[in-house]
Amino acid sequence: MDIPWVEKYRPKTLDEIVGHEEIIKRLKAYAEKKSIPNMIFAGPAGTGKTTAAICLAREIFGEHFQDNFLELNASDERGINVIREKIKEFARTAPIGGAKFKIIFLDEASEMTPDAQQALRRIMEKYANVTRFILSCNYLSKIIDPIQSRCVIFKFNRLRDEDIAKRLQYIAQQEGLTITDDGMKAILYVAEGDMRRAINTLQAAAAIDKVITAENVYRVVAVARPEDVRAILEQAMRGNFLEARGRLHYILSEFGVSAEDVLRQMYREILNMPVDERLKMEIIDKLGEFDYRIITGAHPVIQLEAFLAWLCARCRQGA
Repeated sequence: MDIPWVEKYRPKTLDEIVGHEEIIKRLKAYAEKKSIPNMIFAGPAGTGKTTAAICLAREIFGEHFQDNFLELNASDERGINVIREKIKEFARTAPIGGAKFKIIFLDEASEMTPDAQQALRRIMEKYANVTRFILSCNYLSKIIDPIQSRCVIFKFNRLRDEDIAKRLQYIAQQEGLTITDDGMKAILYVAEGDMRRAINTLQAAAAIDKVITAENVYRVVAVARPEDVRAILEQAMRGNFLEARGRLHYILSEFGVSAEDVLRQMYREILNMPVDERLKMEIIDKLGEFDYRIITGAHPVIQLEAFLAWLCARCRQGA
């Protein structure tokens, strides 16, 4: 069975991690001193939080990495029991191989219940001499203040396109692939700064052809081509409702895109279109309104068509 490329090409050292130069510099300083505080890695998915934690632990513990590092996913094990059992059991045992402490990495820690977070805070205090905690979360605001105050916080931003492209080209070279210019542009559009999604997309497209093109990329990830989404908006803004509606149904059927994703792509496109700023604000506000309607149970396709009808009528009125 093939290994997922996100694991096969996961960096093994801090030096191999792309982007986040300042964060990596600080983590390397911790690794050299063999001493770290409790930390929170906050930021969007696929930006290297888990990889940074694992690489840091590897550099601190060396061959005793497996004995002194515990990784848990809080979204799977979010109740109070995991705090009282798994974490507590690991935290109370002495470090192996002469290490000064052990590391517990808790991924998606913001998904823990408030009670579980309170229990974690107490354990962090009780075992402070022998254990360090690294918490990973998408939203820092979901971590209770008593834990935040006990941690050094690192904020991971979305990765730059050039950093992702460099890594993808390396993987392509290792796997004997060719990524066309439009193929790379498509992967970067789909990834939105998420390295994990970029690599998964590359692997999925590679299953179709060794030459990675934009067409293959959009088909394997069920994302509409940005030019198709822009064409829908342009037709609606010209007052051509039926043409816009026809193009909408084409991308829904051809690419299997959800209504929510179409709205999200419309939002991305409208931001970059040469539209009067006041009208742009109005359109974005309406997109939010129709998105809310879909989330609360309204028929997705009807809501998309209603948005296009509104956009046609609004643009016929003029700015």
